[in-house]
Amino acid sequence: MTEMKGRIINKESLVSSSPYVKEQYEGLLVCMNQDGLYNIAVQLNDNDVLVVDQAKETNVRERIQNWAAQVQDIQNKYGNTHYPQPELQD
Repeated sequence: MTEMKGRIINKESLVSSSPYVKEQYEGLLVCMNQDGLYNIAVQLNDNDVLVVDQAKETNVRERIQNWAAQVQDIQNKYGNTHYPQPELQD
C-alpha cells in the first residue's frame, strides 16, 4: 500500500477495506490497513479525512494520544472545502 500520511482522502476509501475501524476520539479515526499497520486520520468534514500518521500495533496507543490533543486544531486549519495541502511534522 502506498504511503498515505499527509494526504487528504475520501473517508470511505480509508474505511471501506479496513478490517478494523474505530473512532477513538471524536474526529480521530483509526483504521487497520492490509499490511497490519494502523492509519490514524482526522475527520475534516462528512466526506474527507486527513491521514496524519501510521503506527504499528506496538505504538498505536501512544500515537493516538499524541494526535487526540491536536484534532481540533487540525480541523480548524483544514476542515473546509478549500484547504491547503498539509505539511505534517512528527
